[in-house]
Amino acid sequence: MAETETYSGEFYCVKCKEKREATGDVHVNDKGTRMAKAKCPVCGTNLNRILGKA
Repeated sequence: MAETETYSGEFYCVKCKEKREATGDVHVNDKGTRMAKAKCPVCGTNLNRILGKA
C-alpha cells in the first residue's frame, strides 16, 4: 500500500481569519488538483489549501 502524502505549512483559517501552521493529508479532487486538508489547531475548523495540478 502506498504511503499517504502529507503537507506541512500555512493554511488560512476562515473562522479565525488568520494563517495557521498545520499538517494535513494531500488529496486529489475530480479535476486533478492536489489539495491539502487539515484541522485548525485553535478552533478545529477544517482547513483546505490548493497545491496545484498533480
